[in-house]
Amino acid sequence: MYCDYHTHTPLCLHASGTPQEYVQAAVRAGLREYGISDHAPMPGEPFDDWRMKQADMPAYLDWLTEARECAALHGLTVRSALECDWFPGIEPWIEHLQGLHAWDYLIGSVHYLGEKEEFDNPHRMDFWHRTDVEDAWEQYWERFRNMAASGMFHIMGHADLIKKFGFRPSGDLRRYYEPSLEAMRETGACLELNTAGWHNKCGEQYPDGQFLKMAAEAGIPLTISSDAHRPEDVGRDFKRAGELARQAGFRHLASFQGGRMKLFPLPGI
Repeated sequence: MYCDYHTHTPLCLHASGTPQEYVQAAVRAGLREYGISDHAPMPGEPFDDWRMKQADMPAYLDWLTEARECAALHGLTVRSALECDWFPGIEPWIEHLQGLHAWDYLIGSVHYLGEKEEFDNPHRMDFWHRTDVEDAWEQYWERFRNMAASGMFHIMGHADLIKKFGFRPSGDLRRYYEPSLEAMRETGACLELNTAGWHNKCGEQYPDGQFLKMAAEAGIPLTISSDAHRPEDVGRDFKRAGELARQAGFRHLASFQGGRMKLFPLPGI
């Protein structure tokens, strides 16, 4: 049985469904734990149009409560979390978010480069029309490495999201991967195998097979997540992801409760 720790709610303005529908989907998927991790608010609102606002936090906590009440009827465990965006100098804001609730875990993600350049928004493809791919990759991985080195997050979200639209530099990509993996190893951060990439233009899970194998060799813990924005996406492609994780060398997956990580055998091992 798997845990799906990366899922969203309609409060982020680009997801749909009710707590009950997500719980029912998690039960149908045979999950052991369903984690709710919507896009966290950012300072300087309005920041963008695809995340919760600061004023939405009470509604988010109510959403979590409704999900737990429904899940209790099915014997399903619900975990509470946030997906937080990483920017240089964002540490005080992350500390603020940490203090808002007794989260089970926090996901750290990189969706922006430069001051505020979205690289993964299909409605803002102008970024890629005026950007050097290698420069974008260098910026992304420097930011990802710094996020991992901060030690502020339990899970590193969709590593190599920078490839979402299929743009990759030439040559050996290990030059980007190795520093981030070393930072994760030093801080004990967990890597996410995110199945949403199979349904984007890149046609590949996040992160790629080489990164996964390097992570397994480095002893970095792993979780498998769907990045669900609809109930029907919960637990999507987990059997396929589990086999990929096994082939990469993983034998366990990570679970989280109250900020503490525990390992359980990868299903099928």
